[in-house]
Amino acid sequence: MKILVLHGPNLNLLGMREPEVYGSMTLDDINARLVEKGRELGAEVTCLQSNHEGALIDALQDARTWADGVLFNPGGYTHTSVALRDAITAIEIPVIEVHISNVYAREKFRHTSLLSAVCKGKILGLGWKSYMLGLYALAAEFD
Repeated sequence: MKILVLHGPNLNLLGMREPEVYGSMTLDDINARLVEKGRELGAEVTCLQSNHEGALIDALQDARTWADGVLFNPGGYTHTSVALRDAITAIEIPVIEVHISNVYAREKFRHTSLLSAVCKGKILGLGWKSYMLGLYALAAEFD
């Protein structure tokens, strides 16, 4: 089983950016834990972060050729990107949408995801553990 963990814009600043919202773990810390847990689950986990919408689309399209599933935190693009929605639809592999914060406890504009309807599931509000639960969910898809 091969899983792409895809992180969207500003997630490279985890640990520094709004720790009261996003926690104190860095993106490298989260990635290391996901790679290790993936090994335990028999999955090869590859992590990628980009601040650029086109690079995220390219990564999703590329994942179609090698990955069994995608964990995706689209960051601010969650609320704005029809292009990412179309890419998720096109790749025809399961995508789990994840968010560190509880978007429903935040600003109203964050309550709408253009991506959720085309994702296999959505996990949010549990800090970095949202990713871990998403990894378990993808692994369960292939049991």
